[in-house]
Amino acid sequence: MSVTMPVVRARWCDIARIADLAAETLAPTPLGAWLVSDEQHRPSVLAAVARIWIEHALLFGDAFLLPDGTAATAWFHRYRPIPPPARYMDRLAAASGAYQDRFLRLGQALAARRPIEPHNHLALLAAPGPAERGHAAAVLAGAQQWMDTLSLPTYAEVFTAANLDLFRQHGYTHRDSVPVDDHTTAHSMWRLSPVWRGRPIRNARSSMRRPFVLALNGPSTRWATD
Repeated sequence: MSVTMPVVRARWCDIARIADLAAETLAPTPLGAWLVSDEQHRPSVLAAVARIWIEHALLFGDAFLLPDGTAATAWFHRYRPIPPPARYMDRLAAASGAYQDRFLRLGQALAARRPIEPHNHLALLAAPGPAERGHAAAVLAGAQQWMDTLSLPTYAEVFTAANLDLFRQHGYTHRDSVPVDDHTTAHSMWRLSPVWRGRPIRNARSSMRRPFVLALNGPSTRWATD
């Protein structure tokens, strides 16, 4: 018997749409302004960087959309180390231009805290618009159903108190916090699958050259790295 899921699996033709959702979500936030100070070019830069990682998620994980295309998630299946995207540094430089160092700084900060145990990593949650619309909650809940079928814990980073509440409502617990810049703190979140028997989790070592992945939630954002 087939089970209908509240989200649809993204395909290669959906990459541009998901990148636009990511940029629309991140652009008005303090983190988006820190990453790309030029307000006029911010959406295009954010979308170009997000596209790199959405493509990579379709190769090494999964991406999901609400059926109406208003919100999306992208995940990495971290059963083992994942290589960076092909020609990553060149592509990041082309996408981010003068802002490359900001993206790398953010990636380095988050990479240091990621667990190394097998897990599914929510690298992007993009749901533009006011939280009351419920798109972030809907796409998170739907994608989480898929992830739970894989019987591994899930991991994410969030940046606001509102996002902490949302993820706690979906079974995540707070692990720790890490400053990203003078005004932004990332909060790492961990969720056991229904069939998982938890064990101690450890943090991966950071690297100056480690890439990052954009992760978004509602009107705020999360960033993570490979």
